[in-house]
Amino acid sequence: MNYCKVFLKPKKEESLLRFHPWVFSGAIHHIEGHPAEGESVEVYAPDGRFLGIGHYQIGSIAVRILSFTPQPVDAALWTKRIQTAYDLRQTLGLAGVPDNDTYRLVHGEGDNLPGLVIDMYAHTAVMQAHSAGMHIARHEIAEALKNVLGARLKNIYYKSEATLPYKANLGAEDGYLYGNEVEDIACENGLKFYVDWQKGQKTGFFVDQRENRALLERYAKGRSVLNMFCYTGGFSFYAMRGGAALVHSVDSSAKAIALTTKNVELNFPGDSRHEAYAEDAFKYLERMGNKYDLIILDPPAFAKHKDVLRNALQGYRKLNAIAFEKIKPGGILFTFSCSQVVSKENFRLAVFSAAAQSSRKIRILHQLTQPADHPVNIYHPEGEYLKGLVLYVE
Repeated sequence: MNYCKVFLKPKKEESLLRFHPWVFSGAIHHIEGHPAEGESVEVYAPDGRFLGIGHYQIGSIAVRILSFTPQPVDAALWTKRIQTAYDLRQTLGLAGVPDNDTYRLVHGEGDNLPGLVIDMYAHTAVMQAHSAGMHIARHEIAEALKNVLGARLKNIYYKSEATLPYKANLGAEDGYLYGNEVEDIACENGLKFYVDWQKGQKTGFFVDQRENRALLERYAKGRSVLNMFCYTGGFSFYAMRGGAALVHSVDSSAKAIALTTKNVELNFPGDSRHEAYAEDAFKYLERMGNKYDLIILDPPAFAKHKDVLRNALQGYRKLNAIAFEKIKPGGILFTFSCSQVVSKENFRLAVFSAAAQSSRKIRILHQLTQPADHPVNIYHPEGEYLKGLVLYVE
């Protein structure tokens, strides 16, 4: 197959020679041909050296590299990459484990499939495209999933309406590419939960907090727990299994609170230790008093792009400052940022500023990140998006 050719400006090839998988629009000198959104293109240095092949897209990131060696972007590539990703999850002890059928199978650049996310919930794969190229290839990717997973796979749900670039006018619609069973109960570390992949946030559950939830369980015994921005209640039911004295879940979404209540009831039917509130986080924190000695702050991304970074850091400072002010002496704070544009250093500085404002003695117990099924490509450090701290507050 003949691909359109993208030629870079002088010295703009250096990042690709270091295997960074993005070509920015400002690095392009000229294009031979007229590639459509999502079409595969070859990328060349100014002197004509082949650099890579990837998906073309109008926007800041103009090409997402799929291979740094010449090869066709076809069914064989999709199958090989997904097989490699699945083999890694088996190595991690995630795929095929009876009491844990929930994991991320494909994590974009971390699995050399930039622009693609696939989460597994029991026998259902939820696929999310973040680029035009992955959207166009969705049916080939679905076939590759079936080839790799075989009988273990019963459904593929495509959920990309909210993640694709809106300017591309791709006409994406969410729906099943394979199967149509609404098998909406999954299992993580022996705990069950309902997944709303059709209408819920992201792919239906925040798979990336699995190991951090397990850590929280170890600290929960006898404590009064507040789970802010609880979404579907993951931290809440881990805290309950850990022996918490009480657990309060708070989210501004009434739908999220309803799902949290269902999930707690699924694991701990009739347990009176849990209460849930649909309320604005800051308003709840202001009025909550000093009754909690374990608080989880896991807000949605405060910054989706660099233009709002300053406001985001102010938000993290304000949020943590209230928690430091209200948490009981001897309390433990789990605090997170999932904003990719907020660096570990910036996040820690925001939390440090909030701590200094509180004048309390505070120690770092753990520094947290995303789990191994959300791998970071060593050549693409931007893939490290989840930051967390566990703090002991005297």
